[in-house]
Amino acid sequence: MALTIGQPAPQFTLSSSELKTISLADYKGKKVIIHFFPLAFTGVCTTQLCTMRDNFGYYDGLNAVILGISVDSPFTLAKFKEENNYQFQLLSDFNKEASTAYGALYDTFFGMKGIAKRAAFVVDEEQNIIYAEVLEDANNLPDFNAIAEIVK
Repeated sequence: MALTIGQPAPQFTLSSSELKTISLADYKGKKVIIHFFPLAFTGVCTTQLCTMRDNFGYYDGLNAVILGISVDSPFTLAKFKEENNYQFQLLSDFNKEASTAYGALYDTFFGMKGIAKRAAFVVDEEQNIIYAEVLEDANNLPDFNAIAEIVK
């Protein structure tokens, strides 16, 4: 079921690349930009997150945080974060609960089951969805300009 603008964001609690428990509820009162990505260390996923890294300064002063979520283990995400100098949290949805709740899970992806789709969501300060984009083709990137506009 696709998420729609205005509905409450599905809540989640996931392990970070630092092995800390992070919940969406921790960010109530801030806008949250959520980027789901299929797999760490792959070309388009790296481009997606590096684009957010390189534009990170844009979000300064906008009361917004960025969260990257994949089905990779926290250990894989820790290495991915370190090698790419990401300034934002990477969260492991290893059990695929958040990806499922957000409608961002492939049935099969290159023959693998349970891989996150490339998707972007923006959650407002009251934890409602104000932007939702789920991409069926993993070669495509989210609309970064639209995300920036909605956060502003």
